[in-house]
Amino acid sequence: MSRETVVRIGVLVWLAIVYTALWGDISVGNLLAGLVLGAVVMLALPLPRVSVTGRVRLRPLLELLVAGTYYALESSLQVAWFAIRPAGAPTSGVLRVRLAIRSDLVLVLCADVLNLIPGTMVLEIDRTDPTVWVHVLNVGSDAAVEKFYRDTRRLERLLIDSFERPDAGSREEQP
Repeated sequence: MSRETVVRIGVLVWLAIVYTALWGDISVGNLLAGLVLGAVVMLALPLPRVSVTGRVRLRPLLELLVAGTYYALESSLQVAWFAIRPAGAPTSGVLRVRLAIRSDLVLVLCADVLNLIPGTMVLEIDRTDPTVWVHVLNVGSDAAVEKFYRDTRRLERLLIDSFERPDAGSREEQP
């Protein structure tokens, strides 16, 4: 059995499990219906192929998990403070961040991590020149903007170190 077939079967089983969980009743009928609907979804809406290169490196991945968790907690407290403080709404804005990420998959992971942080939302991704436009809740001072860029650069570096090949050089290093 080819790797692609194994992946497709895994996705089909996952869709059937999700379908069954959504109904909240584990039965043969629900599992079969989930398999049928999963197959229809996979045939009607096939996902594009995404090249996966590089390998997972554990230490940077653990650092990424810790940093992402810290930023999410810090931002949650900040958003909660903005909600209860007596002052008006904070100044928000859209910031552009050029990234050194080469892989489309890692670029999507970066956008996902940024979206997990309260007070930020990725509005657009440019794959050709890896750039993301992010709505940021607090850009009322130069220090807040610099902190956002610094945190984003750290997350980007951890994603690259965790998932991309170290031997190819980044886009920023290329002429």
